[in-house]
Amino acid sequence: MSDIKILDCTFRDGGYYNDWDFSTPLINRYLEAMKAAQVDIVELGFRFVKNSGFKGPCAYATDDFIRSLTIPDGLEVGVMLNGGDLLTDLGLVPTLERLFPEKADTTPVSLVRFACHFREFEQVLPAVTWLSERGYKVGFNLMQITERTEEEVRHYARTSKDWPIEALYFADSMGSMSPADVGRIIGWMRKEWDGPIGVHTHDNMGQALANTMRAVSDGATWLDATVTGMGRGPGNARTEELVIEAEALRNRPANFVPLMSLIRETFQPMKTHYGWGTNPYYYLSGKYGIHPTYIQEMMGDARYSDEDILAVIDFLRHEGGSKFSSERLSGARTFYRGEAQGAWSPKEVMEGRDVLVLGTGPGVAAHRAALEDYIRRTKPLVLSLNTQSAIDSDLIDMRVACHPVRLMADYELHTSLPQPLITPFSMLPEDLRKNLQDKEVLDFGLTVTPGSFRFQDTQCEVPAPLVLAYSLAIATSGGARRILMAGFDGYPAGDRRNDETAEILSAYKAHTADVMLSLTPTRHAIATASLYGYLE
Repeated sequence: MSDIKILDCTFRDGGYYNDWDFSTPLINRYLEAMKAAQVDIVELGFRFVKNSGFKGPCAYATDDFIRSLTIPDGLEVGVMLNGGDLLTDLGLVPTLERLFPEKADTTPVSLVRFACHFREFEQVLPAVTWLSERGYKVGFNLMQITERTEEEVRHYARTSKDWPIEALYFADSMGSMSPADVGRIIGWMRKEWDGPIGVHTHDNMGQALANTMRAVSDGATWLDATVTGMGRGPGNARTEELVIEAEALRNRPANFVPLMSLIRETFQPMKTHYGWGTNPYYYLSGKYGIHPTYIQEMMGDARYSDEDILAVIDFLRHEGGSKFSSERLSGARTFYRGEAQGAWSPKEVMEGRDVLVLGTGPGVAAHRAALEDYIRRTKPLVLSLNTQSAIDSDLIDMRVACHPVRLMADYELHTSLPQPLITPFSMLPEDLRKNLQDKEVLDFGLTVTPGSFRFQDTQCEVPAPLVLAYSLAIATSGGARRILMAGFDGYPAGDRRNDETAEILSAYKAHTADVMLSLTPTRHAIATASLYGYLE
């Protein structure tokens, strides 16, 4: 147990939340806390090759930057490289020469770790010798270990024996491993590798510390952690917990006061602000082997509702999501693919009439009496989005819904509501169609094409799978004289849902005559008239 090394990589892994922009005073205070807590190594950041968009100093962790810090005696300093950064047109050695212009004995850095996918690691291995000859210790970290077979893991370990590697790591990149999985992986590695083994765990399923401790019991001696678990997605094993366990294992007294004070005063407020840590979405991503960046991106984007996130997870579960792709994320949100299918024509009830669409904003309830009076007097066809019920139910003619996950959540309520439901019924999942089989459903087809609206008798094309876009297409396909709107208040300034709504409205106006008129206050670009005045 005296061989156990604790490596804290807060400023490397945690930088995914703040673009690696940590201040020097914070880092210096952190370094003192690490020393006091008996952490052995701190990985102060990446050494990225590309410089695109602003990133703070821990993204590049240069020798000069690290020299500007106050590093306590005996605390080892490391940096990490992504293996793929060496496999560019620049070439492996020229890239290393750019990133490591000095030998280890003249720099504050003693440890360099590589993070590699299986397909990259053999190409990156020559960098181990290059760095080792210049005095650096080198660690090697195989990512997404759960996707590898026994033979692949053993090949990784067997091949690594021929290179001067200080510690051979594996990473639970998806946070999907159990302690039994950890034991199995270490068992495979030990058949070929007799050097130090390291483990880097993620906390999607709340198992990061348990997995790390299982690795210790099976012989791993290099253990990663971050303060409060700060790291990409749900984060990692928490340093404050691991050092407590390590104190007993190593019989090395530690002073936890500086670390706990740092957490209370700085890291806990940061965690509240950025929101790392496991939750049910990260749990699902771990369970289904989905890259946690998908969850992190969606949770940081107000356009993604709970229904959206669950639907994307379900899509990636079946289509594969172990590698993050922004294009794939965008596509996963498009639930309706291929040709639209429908059987009901809204012209039957809408042609030449005013259609009043009730949104879910507070404007409906705030102006309920006036809206109810207006409906009774002028008798528009009233469409209510989803399960909006802020006015007298007898005044609502039909309901509109199109989001599969939202429908799954609401289907019992829909079956109890008296109004017919307009939805792309024939395109819904079979289990959802079965749940709605006793409901009067008007099947109006839907397909999604960014930037586009298209209106046909029994189907439509819209730019986003949102009920606003779908309801506009229904009313337009139905030949409505005007589309009156209430309850489309808009979102607070800076909320990205405002931008998405603006894109929908702009696309709608570009593809048809603008017949929208809001009767209640709205922040959106919709012509507005007062519900309380005379309306032709």
